[in-house]
Amino acid sequence: MQWMDYLTTSEVAAYLRLKERTVYDLVARKAIPCSRVTGKLIFPRRLVDRWLDANVHLVNGAVLVPPPIVGGSSDPLLEWALRESGCGLATLFEGSTGGLKRFADAQAIAVGLHLIDSDGEGYNREAVQALTGVHDLVLIEWAERDQGLVVAKGNPLNLQSVSDLVERQPRIVARQLGSGGHLLFERLLSGAGLESGTLRYCEHPALTETDVASAVADGEADCGLAIGAVARRFGLDFIPLHRERFDIACRRRDYFGAPLQTLFAFARSAAFAAKAAQLGHYAIQATGNVRFNA
Repeated sequence: MQWMDYLTTSEVAAYLRLKERTVYDLVARKAIPCSRVTGKLIFPRRLVDRWLDANVHLVNGAVLVPPPIVGGSSDPLLEWALRESGCGLATLFEGSTGGLKRFADAQAIAVGLHLIDSDGEGYNREAVQALTGVHDLVLIEWAERDQGLVVAKGNPLNLQSVSDLVERQPRIVARQLGSGGHLLFERLLSGAGLESGTLRYCEHPALTETDVASAVADGEADCGLAIGAVARRFGLDFIPLHRERFDIACRRRDYFGAPLQTLFAFARSAAFAAKAAQLGHYAIQATGNVRFNA
C-alpha cells in the first residue's frame, strides 16, 4: 500500500477544508469513502477525489443537491436564452453577491456574475476563489456588456459622465448593496474622485438592470447605472461608461450536465446571435470560453 495514496482524518479534513468533527459525521453516515486499518480511519485519495467530482454539494457537513436554478445577477440575454433553449433551468436574480452566497449554500446550480477584480483588469475570479468548500468550480464567459447611464429620451439633463451627477444633482436610482452594478458604480465614482454621499439618490434601490430602466421610464428617477440593452428596450438614451464581462459560475460536474450543456449549445446558435444584436450593447464572440477552472 502506498501511504501517499491515503489520507488520515486530519489530512482529509484539511483537503476538504472541513472540521475534523464534520469528517467524523460524514463517516458515521457512510457519506464518504474510508476504511479502518488497525483501528484508524484512512481515506483513499483516489476515491475521495472521485467522490468530490461525482457527489453533491457539502454545506456545513450536510450533503445537499442544488436545485436547477440560476441565481446571481440579472441579464436580459441570459433570461431569454434560459427560456428559449428549453434547458429547464429557473432563475432567481438577486445580485452577484447574493447569488454567490446562495450558490455556496447549494441553493442554486449556477450563478451569473459581473464582479470586477481588485486590479481592475479581470472579472469574477477573486469572487469565486474566495468561496470555501467548492473545489471544482469553473467560470464560463456569457458575454461582454456595455454599462453606463440610462437616461430619459433626449437626455434632458445632458448627462455625459459621472462627474455630471454631482454638478446637476439628478435623481439616481441605485442598485442594491452587493450587486455588481452597485460595486461598479462605486468604482466609477472613486475613479472620478467623487464620493457617493454627495449624490442625490431615490429612496428605494433597483434589484435588477430592468428595474433601473423602468424607474427612469416611469419618471421615478432621472438616471441610473445599467446595461445598454435595457435602455434600448425601454426606448431610453444611454451613455456608455464601461465594458464589463458577465460570467456564469458553476461546479464542473454541473457544467457537463444536460441543463447547462443545453444552454451553452443554444448560445452557439444563429438565433442567439440575432437576439444579442437585437438587444444591443453585447459582444458574444467569446461566449462559452472557460475563464477559470479550479
